[in-house]
Amino acid sequence: MAAALLAGSARAQTQATADPLTGPRSPMTKDWVGSRPVAASTEILVMAGHADSQGIGGAGTGGAAVALRGARPMQIGITDELYWNLATAQEVVRQGQARGLAIRFYDPIQRTIANPNDPRTTWSVGKAHVAQGGYALEIHYDAYGRDGVGSGLIPPISQPISQIDESLAAEFGAYPKLFRDGLGAPKRGIAILEIGKLEGSLENSLRNPQSRQAALEAIAKRIVDAMEAGLNRPASPTLNALGTSKADISSTGVSSIGEQSMGAKTTGFTTFVLIPPPGVGSSAP
Repeated sequence: MAAALLAGSARAQTQATADPLTGPRSPMTKDWVGSRPVAASTEILVMAGHADSQGIGGAGTGGAAVALRGARPMQIGITDELYWNLATAQEVVRQGQARGLAIRFYDPIQRTIANPNDPRTTWSVGKAHVAQGGYALEIHYDAYGRDGVGSGLIPPISQPISQIDESLAAEFGAYPKLFRDGLGAPKRGIAILEIGKLEGSLENSLRNPQSRQAALEAIAKRIVDAMEAGLNRPASPTLNALGTSKADISSTGVSSIGEQSMGAKTTGFTTFVLIPPPGVGSSAP
């Protein structure tokens, strides 16, 4: 049975190689099946990749716009990947809470923590969360150009892979279980979701203030839909806690993400407010 599932997954990876928004999916072989059931009440912890590794190895990609076209970073002092990781993670939590999911966001705030085992790091907090029976996910955007692979889920390797992992892989694609011999987050039980390579239409949609919020919402909705499917919950049509339409929200810009309250359910976790630097907010050059 497992072999048949793996074969089907491999065929799906080959057939669905690109997405209009997030771009190419990982072409790598999916060598795992997420079959561990996850209770609907399971608490989900969402974090931004590279949130505590700025200025040191592993800061994340600067994106094609900055590296190749000389565009200004979205926020001085952090990579563009981290900027979008934070924005996407918060939008996922906002939509998830609006649907009644037990979902939280954690940000260490300190942008440079050299010791990966420091209790404040996303890795440490995620590892502890998983040990307590929760599900932890790190949001990432992949490198541009040949250094990047594409969208896909890198599953945790320190515990049985779950149905949430399987559902996210069905939506975004998948990486091998031991990608790069096992990354730091998966070794600690934390799944990594690569949204897509930070280039082309994906990066342009995020950088353009006219499409930014709609792009973030669309990406987050796909993630929350997949999480609900993995929890065996029916997908909900509710997209936001404020009752506003997508058109109402899409004109507010990225700063509105930080301004919107995460609600009482975020007790014990910190909400990061995104502050675009002056002059940022025009379409990517």
